[in-house]
Amino acid sequence: MPTSVGGGSVTDRHRSRYGAHVANVLDLETWLREQCAEYRFEVGGVYQVDGTHSYPLVADSAEDLRAQLDAGGHLLPLPKESAALANVLEVSIVEFLQHRIKNLGDRAGENQGTERGYPDLEIFGEVFGGGFHAVDIKAARRAMSTKGHALNSTQSAITLYTGNTYFRHSNLKYPGTLRPFEEYKSHLDILLIYTLDLDSRERVRDLELIVQQPWKIASRQRSSTTREYIGAVKNIDALRSGNGAFETEEEFYKYWRAFKFNIAPITVKLLEKGAKAD
Repeated sequence: MPTSVGGGSVTDRHRSRYGAHVANVLDLETWLREQCAEYRFEVGGVYQVDGTHSYPLVADSAEDLRAQLDAGGHLLPLPKESAALANVLEVSIVEFLQHRIKNLGDRAGENQGTERGYPDLEIFGEVFGGGFHAVDIKAARRAMSTKGHALNSTQSAITLYTGNTYFRHSNLKYPGTLRPFEEYKSHLDILLIYTLDLDSRERVRDLELIVQQPWKIASRQRSSTTREYIGAVKNIDALRSGNGAFETEEEFYKYWRAFKFNIAPITVKLLEKGAKAD
């Protein structure tokens, strides 16, 4: 539930702020930054059904409830493994954005993508100028020094796109995608940069959300030596400012569309299917 502040909930303030302006076209990138500035990660742990307290359990606030659940053995730590924790973060921010989009009324909508597909969320509607917009969620852990201090770098490079499928062959509809890549009016990434805290059940500390166009934070290297992934720069200041390896969007697409990726078997099948249809 939204937290009540100053006599009204965050949701109420959001509805009031945008309700009068919903007839105007909103810039999606700016709108996402505004929403992300109000997001709070409040997943307190994994709920364990069996507890060590008496019933009924009565709490007079969210903080009191959490303290009692914790003391009663109901809260287990979130996973510390990067991919598993990233899934928790992604589910949380997607649900948050879905509620915010719903508050904009019938002139905006969204479709949630598949777990391993692209994008994580597509947003559409007249309020955002029409067409479909791809929004992908990327979680990344801060790198740490040998003395345990957070560095100005992600631990590993964020993956922006799978280079040898929907990105390279942007006119094809791949399994796990909602539509061909080229049909999106814009592409945006929400980066969730965090410090891993092994001493807390939430595991996430100093969470920072960054909204950028993928080409602005792209590097000239793959994010994996074994997979066909397009990588982002690792410097966190560069991620914030959109200061990647390319001066223009055209330069980015020219470089990565010409990159010598391995051909994916699914691409061969889709091209053969298209040839037969012709």
